[in-house]
Amino acid sequence: MASRSKPSFQLTGRMVLAMLLGFFGLVIGVNIYMMKMAISTLPGTDVDSAYSASLGYEKEIAAARDQEARRWKVEAHIERGAGGAAVLQVNARDASGNPLSGLTFQGRLERPADKRADQEVALAEVGGGIYRGTAEAVAPGQWDLVLEGDSSGRRLFLSKNRVLLN
Repeated sequence: MASRSKPSFQLTGRMVLAMLLGFFGLVIGVNIYMMKMAISTLPGTDVDSAYSASLGYEKEIAAARDQEARRWKVEAHIERGAGGAAVLQVNARDASGNPLSGLTFQGRLERPADKRADQEVALAEVGGGIYRGTAEAVAPGQWDLVLEGDSSGRRLFLSKNRVLLN
């Protein structure tokens, strides 16, 4: 007489349910982990409220027209040293070529991809319309150099330029 042996492996409904729950649990777990990592490394936004930023747009246009009418010549030179410090020098002249003294210049190095790496550069006048300042530990790569020139609390000059620091 031939004997029937029971198959060694039998797929049951409970096993299929456990495999499905395990698979989707793993997928959901990985998605939650990736979402937490993405949110924790998000550099942020440029402005908190687009509406409030748009309200100041007309003032920015008027300030840009006033700046253009002054025809100042402001040149910036930035150099990154071997230790990582970057020296920023600004040469400011009026439309006639005379040095602009007595202004308060402020520089800012902004990382285009990560706002958390931005650095302020305090510029001091060293004479004859020349302003100089140093930023410590500046990484190599692309930066946006933002220069602001103020007099008596009123911004008279603003520029933003992409620079490459080696």
